[in-house]
Amino acid sequence: MRVERLGQDKIRIFLTFDDLTERGIEKEDMWRDIPKVHELFNDMMEQAYHELGFEVSGPVAVEVFALPAQGMVVIVTRGKTGSKDGKEEEFEDEDVYELEVTLEESDLIMYAFRDFEHMVEAAHRINALLTNGGAAYFYQGKYHLVLEEVELDQERYHKLIAILSEYGEATPITIYVLEEYGKVIVADDAVKEICRHFT
Repeated sequence: MRVERLGQDKIRIFLTFDDLTERGIEKEDMWRDIPKVHELFNDMMEQAYHELGFEVSGPVAVEVFALPAQGMVVIVTRGKTGSKDGKEEEFEDEDVYELEVTLEESDLIMYAFRDFEHMVEAAHRINALLTNGGAAYFYQGKYHLVLEEVELDQERYHKLIAILSEYGEATPITIYVLEEYGKVIVADDAVKEICRHFT
């Protein structure tokens, strides 16, 4: 489980499928109102408090993004409590928070690489598996490879993920962040283009 602050009232938590499996939670459970999901949320909030000093009480919006073969990104936004006109005072109770959960599923495979060389090596190894080579970005000191519409059988899909994991790491950064703030290195068919120009 990895926690990072996005703003004063917003944090992002990256959960691997191992984090979920350890707690006996299936991906589909994430939007169900069941005790083990509440427990997981409490653990996440505890870690957020210890690592970032992020406390929750009152209304909380939770967005869950499922990433294939990587895990889940959970965005937690803290609502405002105790307005001057008293309308929101019902949320003042320290131990109560209301969850508003939305879930989105992404078919994108996104990996970050510390060095450009690592991305080049990974590209050469996965090139034969792909018909569409995705896009490459540079953002926050790392190189990001985004693959979409990957249509592979399960065995080849797991092989692809294994190779990418060898050179880089699954990233909780969303495609929207990369498109808005990242620098585009290769916009289309990145894997093939990288293989063509770099050995």
